[in-house]
Amino acid sequence: MHLLITSAADPLTRTLADQLAAEHTIRLTDRVPVQSPHEFALSPLGHDASTNLLVRGMDAIVHVASAPADLDAPGQIDWLTRGTYNLLMAAAAEDVRRVVYLSSLDLMTAYDADFAVDERWRPLPQPQPPTLTTYLGESVCREFAREHKLSVAVLRLAEVTESDERIPSAAWVDLRDVAQAVNLALTADIDPWAVYHIASAAAGPRFSIGKAQSELGYAPQFNG
Repeated sequence: MHLLITSAADPLTRTLADQLAAEHTIRLTDRVPVQSPHEFALSPLGHDASTNLLVRGMDAIVHVASAPADLDAPGQIDWLTRGTYNLLMAAAAEDVRRVVYLSSLDLMTAYDADFAVDERWRPLPQPQPPTLTTYLGESVCREFAREHKLSVAVLRLAEVTESDERIPSAAWVDLRDVAQAVNLALTADIDPWAVYHIASAAAGPRFSIGKAQSELGYAPQFNG
């Protein structure tokens, strides 16, 4: 499968691309140049033909909700609203049928810690980046899915760790399990708009991963 992955400057994207490259042909993109062993295309995600060219020939897009760190708060909001809109408009025009949006479980942490929160609960983003921008990007994706222009799978990730790093007393997920979840979400037979919580099996019951297990076949392997 030919995949476009956004936010190439983000460490999560770089490592995720390496994980997915064993099974997919990867193209990375960002608004700034990035050195990578994978194909890279510089793009501001503008409302023009260049964004169509960026997504042309792609089977799916993995859109990482990571606003560039050098932007101020209004710039970050613009990047994950206008930029996401332009990306998805181009994807729909170029017949890209599946988008996997990598969101964050930080959208749900405002609920009381004693509550068991699943995907049916409404996000409670903070009024500033990064949770606000992540949520606004989700909202743009939802509108495209509701209009049946694209199929969108939202993966709300726990705090991502690598190798043997672990985060005590917090919801976390190993990057290798994130790659597994992305792989599954790319081809799963799911609703046009589907949201999944992605965490380790050892991360506790606060954010259930039951929906991802039953609908995607997600089975985290790296649980500490």
